[in-house]
Amino acid sequence: MVVSMIQFIIELPDVGSIKEKRRIVHSLRDKLRLRFRISAAEVDLQDSLSFSQIGGALVSNSRQFGETVMQKVLLFVESEAPGRVQDVQIRSERY
Repeated sequence: MVVSMIQFIIELPDVGSIKEKRRIVHSLRDKLRLRFRISAAEVDLQDSLSFSQIGGALVSNSRQFGETVMQKVLLFVESEAPGRVQDVQIRSERY
């Protein structure tokens, strides 16, 4: 079993309230879940207005498949996110 993970920070410079930030993050998270069938959540920086840290994971039987999906997730986030994507980490672990 291979678990492939992605973690990234999105800078949201034009967000004026936590409520607006939550709407943006929940929308992006839901799109990732539906389009790529990954588990996704806001994993840190919940109280920050300007930044959000999102993590995603996928269980498969191939490291190559999992990391390919995570690369596609990254491309999607870069095109769909309203802010700039920073500090991206993609990795896989075999269990």
